[in-house]
Amino acid sequence: MMLCWGSTVEGQLGIGGAGDPVYEPRSCQAFNGRGLKEVACGGRHSLFLLRDGRVYTCGSNRCGQLGHDKPGDSPELVVALDTQKIGVVSCGQAHSMALNEQGQVFAWGAGGGGQLGLGTAEETVPIPRLIKKLCEHRISQIMCGNKHCIALSKGENELFTWGQNSSGQLGLGKGEPSTLSPQPLKSLSGIPLAQITAGGDHSFALSLSGAVFGWGKNGAGQLGLNDKQDRSVPCHIKFLRSQKVVYISCGDEHTAALTKDGGLFTFGDGSRGQLGHDSTNNEPLPRQVQELMGSEVSQIACGRHHTLAFVPSSGLVYAFGCNTNGQLGTGTRGDIKSPLPVKSSLTGRLTGSPPDVLRYLDSPLTPFSPLQSSTPPEDFRVTNISRSISLINDAMNRLYGQLLGDILMNDFKVMYPSLSPSIHVSLSCQATKSFESLLIPQLPCSPPDVEAMRIYLILSECPALHESKNYITLTIPLAMAILRLDANPSKVLDNWWCLVDGGVFSRLVDMYKSIVVFLLTGGKALLVPVFLENYTSATLKLLEKLHKVTFPANDHGETSVAHSLHKMTLCAYPFILNAQAKTTMLQTDAELQMQMAVSGANMHNVFMLLTLEPLLARNPFLVLHVRRDHLVSDALRELTIYSDVDLKKPLKVIFDGEEAVDELMDPVYGMFTQYTQSNLLWFSDKCFVEYNWFNLIGIICGLAIYNSTVVDLHFPLVLYKKLLGVAPTLEDLKELSPTEGRSLQQLLDHEEDDVEETFCLNFAITREYYGLTEVKELIPGGDRITVDKNNREEFVEAYLKYMFRDSVSELYQAFSSGFLKVCGGKILSLFQPSELMAMVVGNNNYNWEEMEKNAVYKGEYSATHPTVRMFWEVFHEFPLEKKKRFLLFLTGSDRIPIHGMESLRISIQSTSAEEHYLPVAHTCYNLLDMPRYQTKETLHRRLTQAVEQYEGFSLV
Repeated sequence: MMLCWGSTVEGQLGIGGAGDPVYEPRSCQAFNGRGLKEVACGGRHSLFLLRDGRVYTCGSNRCGQLGHDKPGDSPELVVALDTQKIGVVSCGQAHSMALNEQGQVFAWGAGGGGQLGLGTAEETVPIPRLIKKLCEHRISQIMCGNKHCIALSKGENELFTWGQNSSGQLGLGKGEPSTLSPQPLKSLSGIPLAQITAGGDHSFALSLSGAVFGWGKNGAGQLGLNDKQDRSVPCHIKFLRSQKVVYISCGDEHTAALTKDGGLFTFGDGSRGQLGHDSTNNEPLPRQVQELMGSEVSQIACGRHHTLAFVPSSGLVYAFGCNTNGQLGTGTRGDIKSPLPVKSSLTGRLTGSPPDVLRYLDSPLTPFSPLQSSTPPEDFRVTNISRSISLINDAMNRLYGQLLGDILMNDFKVMYPSLSPSIHVSLSCQATKSFESLLIPQLPCSPPDVEAMRIYLILSECPALHESKNYITLTIPLAMAILRLDANPSKVLDNWWCLVDGGVFSRLVDMYKSIVVFLLTGGKALLVPVFLENYTSATLKLLEKLHKVTFPANDHGETSVAHSLHKMTLCAYPFILNAQAKTTMLQTDAELQMQMAVSGANMHNVFMLLTLEPLLARNPFLVLHVRRDHLVSDALRELTIYSDVDLKKPLKVIFDGEEAVDELMDPVYGMFTQYTQSNLLWFSDKCFVEYNWFNLIGIICGLAIYNSTVVDLHFPLVLYKKLLGVAPTLEDLKELSPTEGRSLQQLLDHEEDDVEETFCLNFAITREYYGLTEVKELIPGGDRITVDKNNREEFVEAYLKYMFRDSVSELYQAFSSGFLKVCGGKILSLFQPSELMAMVVGNNNYNWEEMEKNAVYKGEYSATHPTVRMFWEVFHEFPLEKKKRFLLFLTGSDRIPIHGMESLRISIQSTSAEEHYLPVAHTCYNLLDMPRYQTKETLHRRLTQAVEQYEGFSLV
């Protein structure tokens, strides 16, 4: 059964000749039992589509819009379409269109404005004709405006427009004339569209994820852009972005949008109450219809000046707007500005089974069908995959549509396996070939909208891209396409990567890491050198981009290394190297510089011998003569006499009165403050020694790295940050001085407005020096500026600036100068601060079994000697802290080199000393002199005494 109401002046209701308006829904018996599928309404004519694909028309035929020459007071078959199985129909003001199941479009009726798309401007075309220009495309949707049309193709997702362009309703650009044949709308190319629709002289397109685009006439604000300026190209309706719009319907100069949660938004012309806001005001911005907020709407339709909405929970259709010819069906006369239920002449209201579908209409009548149905009514909020647009084929259409509907990455995992070769071999191969030849090569540098960029997230999850056989043809080209993106879309993609599930991001990183390994290990056999270098470079650059997404604040000069290297090199991408690899590079660089320094000294010495000037010979080593009792002062004194070139030589330390040659381990004391809570050191802001002492300390730290020596320096991570140009943060203060750091964090986290009363702070701090208190202003006039809720972040920044920069500026500069004098260079910039710190002080990744395995024995000792076996039994019984004390005793540091325990080789040699002697450590060689103890108890007691009596050195 079909109900209809409104004007009958031209017989457009299909219930007989011209008569009075129908103010309440009336039954139309014309299609009873014949399977009515769809109804479309024009200015004064109507089209009826049956499920068998036949088309009937009635109403005005002044321009041939009925497609037959019979009277229009009752529906008649369009015989010219009888051989076609039509799937979709649409009406304009005085023209009609039909779409068959093969995707071909037929048009007839008024054509003076080019709205028929036939390439001619014939005033009337009474018989349906094929639009030949669209035959190359399989059209999936068609829609008519007053005198323009829109069509959407299936597969390539291309939008076409034609007809009148007086207000920019074709979207082809400013100044473009009306067109007689379909033209592609390139500005929306690449955006997966779910729906298209047209109003009087404006048009809309809705993407699969809910982005709304509008263009054309905007005199009443019907585009929802908060102005009245016409648009000649599609514009994104940003106000609706967060509303999750799923369906759009247009009237002559107003628009309605249905959201996923059943909300109804209207905007544009409100002069007849068609917006439903209980007023006749125009609305330039989308506004939700308040009267329907308590109900979920599932279908909407707009007439020329009225709107209908269906609420399935109550089975009611609500109407509002112009009611001059009874087109609201409420049984009353006069316009209605708020939603009222449509009445039924059969039951008093629309009850029973709800309407199957409420269709688009552009005339003062409202047919819908059927009232009585065994199937549930259509819900415009439910994605109809058949309406979705594919990039590849029908199967990919279902995939792409669902994925982008909510852009949930978990859906990818569910959908992609359905395309796996084990399930659909041919489908998988077709999709892969389409990706390779059609999709990836056509990805633009500047996508038309954010919508088009979602393809990058989808492709990265495709199983085909993770297969090594597709690295060259799919995965690397995708990386190149991403790298070609302009700045703004590239930033959008970065932001999305920050938000996606960690597993998705990890898979993307792992995929491109695998490609780097693939290219480096087998690339030479597959590719010519130029391609190998280009592919490797593109993969590394994408990994660099992903690295910056993960660590945006850790960029401290790595690019300078990359820019200084003309050819592709792994050094330009330090993030792919672990700390051990970087350490090896730094040590290799140090060894090369040492060799150069030694070679230079040797060449100079040969020349001096030839010129009989042996007294001017140079030592090929950096030799420091020190006394055990004056280690600090002697080391500093010795360093002052050497030049920068000498500092590059291998370091040797000779202890006066001893035969051993030792490496320098722990220098200097007295110039730093020790923070008891953290046991860390920082520059003292009141120091009475000369600055060159700090310069020498920096040299010694640099020498430790340069000579691959671990030293027991308790500096915080922030020192290494400053050396690498990374700004300190509050976390650094928490590490150095936990109490101060927590106090500042509490200041920042305080939620109440009583910051001034609670903390009683101003922009000045007090420091005590040798019993005297001194006030330090953090900013000029800081002692008169109170810290409040508005400026507390500035206070914390000023505090950190004073703590880590201003108060120690000259001391740090001297230290830094000395350090970089030895260790400066491009390779140093490869390191992260934590890695550089580990280079100096080692790490605590202990593996005591590995240390035993790598031990070397001298003299009578071997791994099976009873004393050695007792030693390891005793050692492994030590608690962790005592084991660390032993490591400090033997090597000078309780930490291990950055390469791990495998790089720490200790030696144990036998001595002729009696059992009452303690073991002796030679830190120069990691050598332990151990008497031949006879019992485990004696060994345990003597070793414990030796370890606990060792005090080491300190900077304090």
